[in-house]
Amino acid sequence: MCRTVFQNVLLTAAALLVTAAPSTAAQTTQSSDSRAVQTPESELLKNAEKTIDARVKTESITEYDPPPLPQRVILPMPAVFEIARRPADVPITTTHYQSAATALDKGIEFLMHTQDASGGWMTDVQGAPTDQPNKTSPVAVAVTALAVKAMVQHNPKWLKTEAGTKAMRFLAAAQRPDGSFDDGGLANYVTSSVVMALSSVPSEDAYDMKFEAVQWLKTNQWDQSEGLGGQQDWFGGAGYGNRGRPDMSNTQMMLDALYEAGVSPDEPVMQKALAFVSRAQNLKQTNKADWAGNDGGFIYTPANGGESMGSEVAGEGRYGEKLEAGVPRSLRSYGSMTYAGFKSMLYAGLSPDDVRVRAAFDWLRKRWGFDENPGLGQTGLYYYYHTLSRALFVAQQHEIADTDGVLHNWREELIDAITSRQADDGSWVNEADRWMEGHPVLVTVYCTLALEETLKPALVIAE
Repeated sequence: MCRTVFQNVLLTAAALLVTAAPSTAAQTTQSSDSRAVQTPESELLKNAEKTIDARVKTESITEYDPPPLPQRVILPMPAVFEIARRPADVPITTTHYQSAATALDKGIEFLMHTQDASGGWMTDVQGAPTDQPNKTSPVAVAVTALAVKAMVQHNPKWLKTEAGTKAMRFLAAAQRPDGSFDDGGLANYVTSSVVMALSSVPSEDAYDMKFEAVQWLKTNQWDQSEGLGGQQDWFGGAGYGNRGRPDMSNTQMMLDALYEAGVSPDEPVMQKALAFVSRAQNLKQTNKADWAGNDGGFIYTPANGGESMGSEVAGEGRYGEKLEAGVPRSLRSYGSMTYAGFKSMLYAGLSPDDVRVRAAFDWLRKRWGFDENPGLGQTGLYYYYHTLSRALFVAQQHEIADTDGVLHNWREELIDAITSRQADDGSWVNEADRWMEGHPVLVTVYCTLALEETLKPALVIAE
């Protein structure tokens, strides 16, 4: 038997197994590595002294008391950018290790064959922001960045190949003078993706590019610099190119990038983002929005009074506008955003004992599974796989007890789900073609990255 060790900055979700957790669950130890948040909450959430940015639709914003921010943060485990080379370094069976490694090799080979002469991937594809369907923005830079990360984690020597050199040149050519990697509606997505790729690349050139991009991400956040204060539901989030309302998908991407770039959870950008993330949770104890319930899950965005793709799929309207007359307005939680919220709270330094973290984890335990994206069915399934793999790796909980007390090795179950869906050519694709999951290159990037999370070494000691 083994137990999780918090090595310097390791954070676990093990303390969350507070209900129906059998005595055979893995034992864990909580890190004592924490630090005080230097900027007072009153300063972080203060009202702005300038007029609200003209891009903000002030008539749509709702105002209410912000959620509490921690006085001390627990440092999450540092980002890992390599996979284990031995089955013994991962808490899975040798059979599962070999299955994941074989599928990963096939997926990487597919990506190698689909890289074009410019060094990029999906260079002929356009994508539209969710809240700006009439606008298009190139997605090639973002997909190329995530593919680079997958390649580097699989084999760092790939960077020295002609294909690796071309891919890095492709990314470098896309950086703008302000540090971002796109000036359209997907600027936050694209820049966050590139920061994650550059964080995996050990070179001075990559560091300089990353530094400028991180600064852009910090200024892109909706806060006092755009005339917003902590009382307003846009505050702390990131959205489509800072031209539209913020949402959880954009905000989690920003936090993914900042975490992998080494930004500390006590920095203002992280704590302001935590305020936005907490507002997206169905938890009345910490979220004063009128739509908030108590299941602990997350919706798509709290901005402009709240939206949920889960409510849309359930026939209740994206804004809850189709609920029966007389029924109080509510918005449904769903899987991919709940894993996004859970992960984001860990990045921002919340303790595993915080009620928000516990509630999110319990929501996930109650709806445990890999056959669908809970609340959305097959829609966004591979985005769900990628998000949950990152969330559960940073939590460093190797076995998870569902609410019936059944233990699950998340790595093995995710490996089974992903490998069973792989095509003969090494790719993956979602027949439920929404959010670009009908494109095999993008979905294959999601799956290779998710498999790599299952194969990253775990910090363990023998009992």
